[in-house]
Amino acid sequence: MTDPHPAPQDLPFSHPLRLADLAGRKPTHFKIAPDAETRKRIALWAGISAVHGLTLNGALTPKGRHDWQLEADFTATVVQPCAITLAPVTTKLKEPVLRRYLADMPAPTAEEIEMPEDDTAEPLPAVIDLGAVLLEVLELALPLFPRAPGAELGVLQVSDPGAAPLDATVLRPFAGLADLLKDKDKDKGQT
Repeated sequence: MTDPHPAPQDLPFSHPLRLADLAGRKPTHFKIAPDAETRKRIALWAGISAVHGLTLNGALTPKGRHDWQLEADFTATVVQPCAITLAPVTTKLKEPVLRRYLADMPAPTAEEIEMPEDDTAEPLPAVIDLGAVLLEVLELALPLFPRAPGAELGVLQVSDPGAAPLDATVLRPFAGLADLLKDKDKDKGQT
């Protein structure tokens, strides 16, 4: 099982905020946008062709005495190869981000656990890495099978040399059954 919170040295981008250093009564606003060289490392890490724009803009707000809430807007422009033609496909991504860091959230004890209904809640860490949040949102927002305009999966019909290719009627052996039943009903009506 992979670690859901990889160490910052394993990530291509990190922007840690120590909660002890933040104001305890007002929001801490942030806007992070990795530079071009860092975006190249992120694209390599994510297994995509390029990342042209990438920002996380929001606030980290104290909630109650010990909890924190992160609300942000994520935007990115990424380039991936088309799943059919391998032509470059540019996609603009935009996602709202919400994370609630709870001081009293129990840590999972079993090897396998059920996913909670509230997927925005996480245990409160001493340091919140905004870079790790940015990378997680990027990975979840990437299209799994990007397609270039007009790229279609064609229909392939294959047969032995000299034989007729398979078609829909051959592949559906019961397709003519309804016609046989109609003919049988006509014959009954004539006798």
